[in-house]
This record gives sequence, structure tokens and C-alpha cells, in this order.
Amino acid sequence: MVKVTIDRPGCISCESCWLICPEVFEQNPDDELSEITEQYRVNGNPAEGEVPDDLADCAWEAADSCPVAVIEVED
Repeated sequence: MVKVTIDRPGCISCESCWLICPEVFEQNPDDELSEITEQYRVNGNPAEGEVPDDLADCAWEAADSCPVAVIEVED
């Protein structure tokens, strides 16, 4: 498992992460900011998730594509 966190207040809703890795990231319908998909959230927190190893590359690619660097992925 890898840990994924989003600094949601810093998100600019560029769509990059949820287009690259929709299994892990999605747009919140209320504030339009990026969030972790419900299935991978930790304690229901939309900014914190644990992702299986088979999605780690996808999460890393999304984090690397973020123009404001608000996504952190940790092994």
C-alpha cells in the first residue's frame, strides 16, 4: 500500500490527477477540488488515502503531473 495525501486548499482543479488516475482521484462535486475516491479514503477523509501497490504508479504519475504540487505519495 502507498499513502496518498492531497493539500485540498491548494488544489486549482486543473483536472490532471483525475484524468490520469481516475481510480484514485476524483473531483468533489461541491467544491470542485480534487479528492481521493471513496474506496481508498482513510477514515472518510477526502484528502487522505491508502492505495494498493498496483495503483502506485498511477498515483505517482498523477502527483508528478500536478502543476501546484499538492499531491504527496509515500511508499
